[in-house]
Amino acid sequence: MSSSYTFTDTQTFTVTHARHIASKVATDLKRMQRFYNSPDDSMIAKYEIEIIELLKNGYLGSITYGFQKNGNWIEPTLRYTAKDFSGLSASDDDPGRIKPNANIFGAHFLTYLAHSTTWDKLSITEQNKFNNNLPFQRSGANEPGIIGYLSIDKTYSSGGKALERSIIKSY
Repeated sequence: MSSSYTFTDTQTFTVTHARHIASKVATDLKRMQRFYNSPDDSMIAKYEIEIIELLKNGYLGSITYGFQKNGNWIEPTLRYTAKDFSGLSASDDDPGRIKPNANIFGAHFLTYLAHSTTWDKLSITEQNKFNNNLPFQRSGANEPGIIGYLSIDKTYSSGGKALERSIIKSY
């Protein structure tokens, strides 16, 4: 006699999942603030709201927070890339390990957002409507280069979706 079993797991990504992931990014940004005095608390709160909305709607491709010098990202810069695990589980690391004492002399704190392919399928009207509900407006720009290299070091996940964190390291 033989038996077969089928197991189906359907998970819906909710605002609670998005908040969980976004809170880890906000914690990273607070640590960056502690070491480098940027970004300020009000901007961290706005970045957190932005990530929640982007994740919840599937519009986040990647987002970079860090310091630019001469038009290039430098250490310590963080890049978060959205991943979909389609029901599979991913690690959910604790935030942290931001390098203190990097040389940011002459650099400015900036961010860069790259949208997902889901975003690209929206009409301009739909994109504008979504953007109008965010805490600030972004303008178009070319993605800056990198001085150093990206090293994947953490994954923040919940509800089948994740942000893979890479940190820029100097050569």
